[in-house]
Amino acid sequence: MSGIAVIRVGRFSRRTTKRAMTVQVLLFVVIIACTLTALTLGSRTLTIEQVFQALVPGGNSIDRMVVLEWRAPRALAAALFGACLGISGAVFQSLTRNPLGSPDIVGLNTGAYTGVVVMLMLGNAGYGAQAAGAIAGGLGAAAVIYVLAYRRGMGGFRLVIVGIAVSAMLSAVNVWFSVHVDLALAAEAAVWGAGSMHGVEWPIVFASAAIALPLLCSLPLLTRSLRQLQLGDDTAAALGVRVERSKVFVVVVGVALTALVTAVAGPIAFISLAAPPIAARMTGRAGALDLTSAALVGAVLLTSADLMAQHALPNATLPVGAVTVCFGGLTLIWLLFREGGRS
Repeated sequence: MSGIAVIRVGRFSRRTTKRAMTVQVLLFVVIIACTLTALTLGSRTLTIEQVFQALVPGGNSIDRMVVLEWRAPRALAAALFGACLGISGAVFQSLTRNPLGSPDIVGLNTGAYTGVVVMLMLGNAGYGAQAAGAIAGGLGAAAVIYVLAYRRGMGGFRLVIVGIAVSAMLSAVNVWFSVHVDLALAAEAAVWGAGSMHGVEWPIVFASAAIALPLLCSLPLLTRSLRQLQLGDDTAAALGVRVERSKVFVVVVGVALTALVTAVAGPIAFISLAAPPIAARMTGRAGALDLTSAALVGAVLLTSADLMAQHALPNATLPVGAVTVCFGGLTLIWLLFREGGRS
């Protein structure tokens, strides 16, 4: 009987791996399709053929400017930022062993928002200052949550509860800022805080990619650390893993990925929450750590949400955060019902 069990497990593992690879290829195709669609739509509608001609030197100068200067930076940034948010959500949900343990639920997005608010109060409105403020705010919120949630180790449920409380307090700080500062500054912060991809240009895309690349290169080490931590603190420590050091490394990478997006586009909600469970359901690998699938789902969600934000309503452009909130609200209801059914 034991031999039969091993064979079944092996077959199941091979099936899920093939399914995951197939799903990842399909997700990548959807990302390309969404990106190409974003390059064609707008006040000047182009065909796919015109888009490719505009990408070739010597093509129509107006089409080339529309595609390369106006639309391509935003489309590529949406894919990059969605991937970063998907990975960050998978990291924190794995670390907390809780599907609600995403950066936007436990307060890291709010902390990054507070960091940018502080920078605006100090008169620093450039991308570099906002990026520094977002990273500092996110890491500061993570440090406070970690200290308050630590009780001879960091329990996932305790971290989520403490994170929600810290998020509420930081939200109060952000509201105080919007009420007491100059109206123009408050309006600027409010527009940014809604989560918007408007105004993304090539220098910002290049700077974001330069920051994201080292973080993405750490994914093999990050995956290894998370898989060790999934064994439980005691088991991981018995195997020689430096548990708290590994947790700090995981948290820093996850916060950096979230803060990178927040610095440019504001706190885009619910992509981090929705991408990992959707990826797990699509690949049939519930409970398994799959950062690649989470990244691809996050990219699909944000690129499609940005398309809807730009073109769903005639003569109106919505903040992308308004669209992702709708996605995330439905996902949150689904997660709550699913967890309630399990309990």
